[in-house]
Amino acid sequence: MSFVSPLFLWYFMPAVLLAVLVFPRGWRNGIVAVGSLIFYATGAGPFLLLLLACMVVNFFAGRSLEPNEWDARHAFRRRLLIAVITFDVAVLVVWKYAGFATQQIAAFAQLFGGNFPVANLVIPIGISFYTFHHISYVVDIYRGERRALRNIVSFAAYIAMFPQLVAGPIVRYREIADQLPQQRSHRLDDIAAGFPRFALGLCKKTIIADSLSPMVEACFATPPNQMTFATAWLGAIGYTLQLFFDFSGYSDMAIGLGRMLGFRLPENFARPYSAVTITEFWRRWHMSLSRWFRDYVYIPLGGNRHGAAKTYRNLCIVFVLTGFWHGAQWTFLVWGMYHGALLIIERAFGYDTTPASVMARVGRRALTLVLVVIGWVFFKSVDLAHALGMLGHMLLPDFTGLGDVVEATVTNQRVVILLAAMVIVFLPSHPVTGPLLESSRSRPANALRIGVMTVGLVYAAILVATGTFSPFLYYQF
Repeated sequence: MSFVSPLFLWYFMPAVLLAVLVFPRGWRNGIVAVGSLIFYATGAGPFLLLLLACMVVNFFAGRSLEPNEWDARHAFRRRLLIAVITFDVAVLVVWKYAGFATQQIAAFAQLFGGNFPVANLVIPIGISFYTFHHISYVVDIYRGERRALRNIVSFAAYIAMFPQLVAGPIVRYREIADQLPQQRSHRLDDIAAGFPRFALGLCKKTIIADSLSPMVEACFATPPNQMTFATAWLGAIGYTLQLFFDFSGYSDMAIGLGRMLGFRLPENFARPYSAVTITEFWRRWHMSLSRWFRDYVYIPLGGNRHGAAKTYRNLCIVFVLTGFWHGAQWTFLVWGMYHGALLIIERAFGYDTTPASVMARVGRRALTLVLVVIGWVFFKSVDLAHALGMLGHMLLPDFTGLGDVVEATVTNQRVVILLAAMVIVFLPSHPVTGPLLESSRSRPANALRIGVMTVGLVYAAILVATGTFSPFLYYQF
């Protein structure tokens, strides 16, 4: 069930919100847990059993991971933590990466005339996200940062919470542990604050991202012998915009839904294309993923505390994992290594800080954006050969224009939306629209809120009703 489907918008979401309003405040977590499992089952079917099994293992392990006053069971707790994390990672590896691994083995075996069976497993929806939630839960308890939950319903509300279950934001346990026992009395205020944020995300997804999708798909589907300079750049720029408005739109909808249910979910985007360095880009893009890798991988490896060489090693490890977390393809690995290499170069040569002069900031922002666009070509392409071919055409102007298939998708409406999206991207780095819309009472915020809730929401609703929407891009991860 997608956030932009009529089933969700017209029936599921209103039913859950009505239940939260009508039933006693103490029922909130139960309503969220049951509703979330129903939400997941409609899209994942039997994979609900896998989610439930993982939840049971982590819930009961968490209760044994709490340190006591003297921490007399430290060795046992450490072994248990390693076992639980191994279980969580193993589930993710088997379901998400077994197919990729067996394909590589089979290809290698064919070189010597052998055969090897390939595992064709369907990747469960949201497995990358709920695995990270489980790991965050057990690690935060082991570290003594939060107590384990005693109520499995509250635990289910955290892990399976439908706003963030299938595509984030990744909510670390410490960020939500104190909210789970709370039963907020200002439920109408939460809905009033969260709904404009949800509507903003719906507009970003349906009006901008989905409108650009046919044009982007046509560009990336162009065969290498028909690819042109204009087609390559149109596809790269179009995908850069589509991915941002699609994923940040989902995050706005998730954060708005969470607020309507009485939860404050962490921010996930802060105008990332306004970054003047790749370092800053990763502080603004998919921020919840960056924070997760920082807290549970980078810092435990030593962070930047043990000299430059080990810092660079740790960055390499983090971004190899970041690339593979997104998918079992060489293109994702190269994308992750590409960004890791850029971060290392910035750190090594002192380019990871914001320049003082305005002109230097403008130039560095343009360079950073071009580097990010190049990375997205790897991210989007079906394989490395396609990505390198497309990048080759981006570097060699040929002035032959667009191919017929691509040109047919470049309608006047899409050109206007493409230009409008570019204008939005090139606005200053502050303020960030989502938080402004949710909490600010300034005149610009009120004007934006009125525009989103009237013209934007009505147009988005028409697009949903006519079926002109597509799945969120991050659903595949």
